[in-house]
Amino acid sequence: MFRNFSLEFIDQYEIPKAEFQDTLVGGLSAIAYNRQEDLFYVLSDDRGKRAPARFYTFKLAVEQSNQQIQIDSFKPEKVTFLLNEAGEKYLPGKIDPEGLTLSPRNTIFISSEGDPTKDIAPFIAEYELATGKKLSDLPVPPRYLVSEKSQGIQENLSFESLTINRTGLPEDPFRVFTATEAALLQDQSLEEQAQTRVRFLHYVVNPVGKPIVVAEHLYLLDPAPVEIISNGLTELLALKTEGYFLSLERTYGFTGAGAKIFQVVIGNATDTTKIESLKGNIAQVQPLHKKLLFDLQDLGIYLDNLEGMTVGPRLPDGSQSLLLISDDNFNDEQISQLLLFRLIENK
Repeated sequence: MFRNFSLEFIDQYEIPKAEFQDTLVGGLSAIAYNRQEDLFYVLSDDRGKRAPARFYTFKLAVEQSNQQIQIDSFKPEKVTFLLNEAGEKYLPGKIDPEGLTLSPRNTIFISSEGDPTKDIAPFIAEYELATGKKLSDLPVPPRYLVSEKSQGIQENLSFESLTINRTGLPEDPFRVFTATEAALLQDQSLEEQAQTRVRFLHYVVNPVGKPIVVAEHLYLLDPAPVEIISNGLTELLALKTEGYFLSLERTYGFTGAGAKIFQVVIGNATDTTKIESLKGNIAQVQPLHKKLLFDLQDLGIYLDNLEGMTVGPRLPDGSQSLLLISDDNFNDEQISQLLLFRLIENK
């Protein structure tokens, strides 16, 4: 069922703390690669406190010397502000941008976690790449919206991840995937040792007609050690083979941050769209199949708050790259960290 993938760590790079075009570069929570342009789009999760909601266009420079590959630079070239349907910049607090992915029709999709404390709903929307203007929304099922029924997202634990399967022609239907960072209120297990029950959403976007939810599945987070303060699913990455993904789970505690990359397969996972609550006995629910690919703590290096992941360009030796990026939370004691890996599919 699982593909024979392996990851090889190559290099790390600290993105300098700096201002760019009157914005503070930080809070980098998602990254996507445009192969045609050889550029990266990097989303800031600034809710408008330091500058309006935005994403950056970055250029990566990699060099090879004596068979050793390393990151030479990763620099912003452009900032694009996100605009609502009226073409206006978002007011502070109205959007919490966390996930970003590039579509086959050269637009970007962005997920916002919302803010249940202020009755601001989460959303997933499509934006023009050049202007940042909002084009349309994906439908969010009612179970994700906070109501008097003690249901919906938890604060700051909503749609952190976002990815698109880019197979097919630009005019073909394509699939969008997201998941909550942690369990919905109605899905929180009462058992202390139970794995966190996350919902994984699967959309189809057609060239004609409205986007639809075609399936939903159960994703089980790896159990976290007792000293961990937060544990969540921060990114999904759709692979070329349909139904195969990489996922990024991030932990944070008093001893620092950790992260694990998993291979995920839909396979025969149960469709949970008609299951109102996953709180009780879920023995009859087949979750997504998951296999550990790489535990980043094995690297023995400092890890920051890793939230974004993308397949990148071919490396100088022809191998496939994979990059991870961290959100420094605009904190002087944290860094915006870029990690470079070689993604290998062994035959």
